[in-house]
Amino acid sequence: MKHEFIGTEGLVLLDAVRRLNRRKARSALGKVLRKIHPAELAWIFRHLTTRERHDVFEMLKEPGQVGDFLSELDDSIRMELVSTLQSQRIAEIITAMSTDDQADLLDELPDELREQVLAFMKKEDAAEVEELLQYEPDTAGGIMSPDFLAMEKNLKVSEAIQKVQQLSEEAEMAFYIYVVDEENKLKGVLSLRQLLMNTAGKQLANIMETDVVAVAPKTDQEEVAHIVSRYNIMAVPVVDNDGTILGIVTVDDIVDVIREEATEDFLQMVGAGKDREILLKPVLQNALTRLPWLVASWVGGLLALGVIRAFEAELKSVIVLAGFIPVIIGMGGNIGTQSSTITIRGLVTGRVNIKRAWNFIGKQLWIGVILGIFFGLLLGLLAWVFNEDPWLGIVVGLAISSAMVLSTLLGTIVPIFLRRLDVDPAVATGPFVTTSADVLGVLIYFLLAKGLLAL
Repeated sequence: MKHEFIGTEGLVLLDAVRRLNRRKARSALGKVLRKIHPAELAWIFRHLTTRERHDVFEMLKEPGQVGDFLSELDDSIRMELVSTLQSQRIAEIITAMSTDDQADLLDELPDELREQVLAFMKKEDAAEVEELLQYEPDTAGGIMSPDFLAMEKNLKVSEAIQKVQQLSEEAEMAFYIYVVDEENKLKGVLSLRQLLMNTAGKQLANIMETDVVAVAPKTDQEEVAHIVSRYNIMAVPVVDNDGTILGIVTVDDIVDVIREEATEDFLQMVGAGKDREILLKPVLQNALTRLPWLVASWVGGLLALGVIRAFEAELKSVIVLAGFIPVIIGMGGNIGTQSSTITIRGLVTGRVNIKRAWNFIGKQLWIGVILGIFFGLLLGLLAWVFNEDPWLGIVVGLAISSAMVLSTLLGTIVPIFLRRLDVDPAVATGPFVTTSADVLGVLIYFLLAKGLLAL
């Protein structure tokens, strides 16, 4: 049974690789590297220094092992290592990779080096990869594999089984057989189980499923992930406008897409850019990526400060008002972030329908009202008891209730509005919602204090 690698086992192997590399024990190091799974080796490389990476990478000789390893590696580290290789060596490694992984690696190479590598590859392999390179990397065409099982609809089950036995090693995923006509247009699909469960003389046209879920080459990878998740399928075919099948997107690629998209969303929601490899970036580059959003927060803080300064006289007359500002700001910002996160996730997963968004907004608003009333009563009673002033309790209670309801509304409406404008809604969870909630919360608080406490 394979257990989680990251932990004690990973640290032990990392230490072993470093120690063997320092001692120049090349033979022993080579044996260790051959036994490590490519994904585990990629984890080890993330924790090596640049010099150690290059030394250890030189020990990987088998093109198949190197190809599997590079497929698991972070983009920046992969390019750091590949850039040191000769174009012929890169071609040998790429040839041992699956076609979609070949396209991913070639797409990252500089144009001149890419052309050199393609020149060393077999013509048919190069032509297949170049066809994939014409699509954007974050579309169905960019992540699809052209290696799949396709058979003509007039074939009998017995003939199809023989073809599966002959071609299954070349196919990216042999769970599905895609049924096509004489012009290679997709007509149906059947699983390997369906094929084996039917009698030998039946034609594929009589046992295939004709209601096939398919996508176009330009379909965004995130939408492809939604489709695979919604229909619980292991692969989705990619077809052109004429219905000709071009390739398939498999569930292993979908898992990568979901992970990438979720990482980007989370980074953007906290104002840390959208680079998934931010932890691997240099300190200065990392800081510059995060700087714009922090500037926005800083400006928002100055606006809140301006509101407080505008009510300076009221603060001086009732100094206890200042003590409740952090609570009102904090609760408003927190519920706003919660609402934004829930809304964005709903938009991403398709659980929030843009055309019927008002139902969702209304539901979230009621949630904000319930939570606002609860915390308003709680904080208002505390303000009353500790300061023996019922009017102060009313002001504080109404202020926190209003701030929470307004923040809930902002956190819900802003992502939906941005999605309608075809802008990534993840940006709404950053400083915009929290800063707006802070400023409006403080403003409401002092307006209520000025009006009800007769300041």
